[in-house]
Amino acid sequence: MPKVSFLIPVKNEGVNLKIILQILEATIDIPFEILVVVDSKEDDSIPVVCEIQKKYENIRLVQNTLGRGVAFAIRSGCEAAKGQYVLVIAADDLGPVLTVKEMVALMDQGYNLVSATRYAKGGKVYGGAFLSRLLSKTANRLFHFLGGSQLTDATVGIKMFRPDIFQKIQIQSRVGWAMAFELSIKSQLLGMKLGEVPIISINRFYGGESSFKPGPWILEYSKLFLWGLKQAYQKKMMGDKPS
Repeated sequence: MPKVSFLIPVKNEGVNLKIILQILEATIDIPFEILVVVDSKEDDSIPVVCEIQKKYENIRLVQNTLGRGVAFAIRSGCEAAKGQYVLVIAADDLGPVLTVKEMVALMDQGYNLVSATRYAKGGKVYGGAFLSRLLSKTANRLFHFLGGSQLTDATVGIKMFRPDIFQKIQIQSRVGWAMAFELSIKSQLLGMKLGEVPIISINRFYGGESSFKPGPWILEYSKLFLWGLKQAYQKKMMGDKPS
């Protein structure tokens, strides 16, 4: 059985997949599989995956039939995963390659979810949209201190967990990778043991254009931010009540 199932939700990431799949195959030295999840049969990622599959048998193409978007793609991938742990990554980010062993080590110690972090000591981020980086860093710092988040980077999509964990948590976000923020919040509210590993996130340095759209992104993250603060406050108040 694979130790880790790399789960890569994609939308026309053919150019990026040519690079990241080869890098994963060349550098990861634990038993693993790679699941590339697509929403559409016309996705330009499909011919790239089919070609690379001729060389590597541990790469699988998964058709997401649950509904469009990252959250449904991850759910479809979890249902198909054979690994002990699932590691969600993006096709345009090289950072996770360097942190896999540390994340696995924490999972083996009994953590329920291990998140990468760009904002703790040792973490950095390069590439991507400047506005996205600025908003992400600001929101994470505020949420960490105001909301009591265990994670310094609750919004990052790079997360490792057991496949059944994602099935237990009802994710409602449908805008891009906002589901990662929701997953972080709800995991903590459920009392799960959360861990972090610093990451040097290197994204959009090669191929393709970012699908980042400020309007919907800001609205969705703002809603989750306020909801998370409210839930954290209510939980604190309940915990402070005398028994």
